[in-house]
Amino acid sequence: MLTYTIDLTPFIQLSDRQFAQLCDNHPDIKFERNARGELIVMPPTGGETGNRNALLIVKLGIWNDRTQLGYLFDSSTCFKLPNGGNRSPDLSWIRRDRWEALSPGDRETFPPIAPDFVLELKSPSDDIKTLREKMAEYLDAGVTLGWLIDRQAQTVEIYRQGQEAEWRDRPVTLDGETVLPGFELDLNIVW
Repeated sequence: MLTYTIDLTPFIQLSDRQFAQLCDNHPDIKFERNARGELIVMPPTGGETGNRNALLIVKLGIWNDRTQLGYLFDSSTCFKLPNGGNRSPDLSWIRRDRWEALSPGDRETFPPIAPDFVLELKSPSDDIKTLREKMAEYLDAGVTLGWLIDRQAQTVEIYRQGQEAEWRDRPVTLDGETVLPGFELDLNIVW
């Protein structure tokens, strides 16, 4: 299954309302929009990737339930990023104070906020170059920490605000650093 990027910008600039309406009118299709305004049609994940995504959400959810530091979001959540993109990370987290500063209406729509943390788990059909561009877009939008996990290659790319990406080959664990204090992910659940 392929991801399709459609550049409608020579013909139309979809407003936020139009993009939301497009998503509402086609609930069986996962749409994203990058910072350039291009429409991205995302395929569903396969079983192995979906299972690993669920395990990752459980692990971060247990930590978040214990610490009560923020809010956790699944891959169905589309954020309206400050750089103009509409993105749905596989997993994301926002500090409690930042999330609660949003109005109830903003929390119900595509929240106009960049998560503090994002995780992208590469599916076999994903293009690594496209995922790296997406991670750069997250950083440009204000994301503080991001992990790009390639389970087939058993590599992790760590993205931090203001730094070059760090590449790790077959790491055993990942540390949430100051963004997710005290969180440590055992990567055996991914590999």
